[in-house]
Amino acid sequence: MLPSWVEPELATLTSARFWSRDWMYERKLDGERCLAFVEGATVRLLTRNKKPVTSTYPELADALRDMHADSFIADGEVVAFDRGRTSFARLQQRMQVLEPSAELIGQVPVSYYLFDLLHAEGEDLRGLPLRARKRSMRQMLRPVGPLRLTPYRTGASEDYLDQACRWGWEGLIAKRADAPYRSGRSRDWLKFKCVNSQEVVIGGYTDPRGGREGFGALLIGYYDASGRLVYAGKVGTGFSEVTLRRLHDQLRRLERRQPPFDRGELPRSGVHWVDPKLVAQVGFTEWTTAGQLRHPRFLGLRDDKAPRDVVREKPTPARAS
Repeated sequence: MLPSWVEPELATLTSARFWSRDWMYERKLDGERCLAFVEGATVRLLTRNKKPVTSTYPELADALRDMHADSFIADGEVVAFDRGRTSFARLQQRMQVLEPSAELIGQVPVSYYLFDLLHAEGEDLRGLPLRARKRSMRQMLRPVGPLRLTPYRTGASEDYLDQACRWGWEGLIAKRADAPYRSGRSRDWLKFKCVNSQEVVIGGYTDPRGGREGFGALLIGYYDASGRLVYAGKVGTGFSEVTLRRLHDQLRRLERRQPPFDRGELPRSGVHWVDPKLVAQVGFTEWTTAGQLRHPRFLGLRDDKAPRDVVREKPTPARAS
């Protein structure tokens, strides 16, 4: 019998770049992390914070059943494509819908890229090296329809990262080939990013100006090591008219009198404070010396991560050995 939950392994951002045959290099996918629990005809899809999304992606659940594997737990990423590139903004149209219509499924198709196999036919594979788990996944799983096995390279080169960035990928994930599957943040999995992005907590919003609807900008932050919510600036671009209206409705229900931020120079006029319950993904150019994001742009909401888990992501050096 499969366990009801497995804490996923998470990658660590690094500023180092190394290329070794002891590591495997995969595309960093811009989507929603999901674990698939399959026992015969019973399928459960859970996000990394245990949110069930089986009904959100019914075509993925059907495809997992159609593989006719007795029982397994697979790790992967749900993505939507826009002109050949994975688009988190496009995936938003599916992430927020509990039971999508056939029309929406057709308009915004999704794919599930599997990159690890944790349990198979009653055996716990997490203690095996990654290369052995990859081999078992290729032997056991025969993807159909929207299911894919994530391609990887062993002993890649700088050219692969350059190519990934030219193609508009987010970057690469480097994984130690002989490492077991370790739940939680791990240095066995490392992120090589092409662009800067950061998860942030929404703590407020400003009034709209001119003819804009909804709100002007979101007030965003992250939690520091002591558990304080740190103000990281405003994000006022990247919103469609639909997003402005929909997100404003959500924020109004979360309004509070006092700011939720514990640190930072806060704006004082035209501001509405909210309970810090929503997490967003933003792109940006760099961090300022004052600790705020420069030129942030809204990419979408994340409901697969708890606000308290949002910290400032800092690249750290790493060695291949």
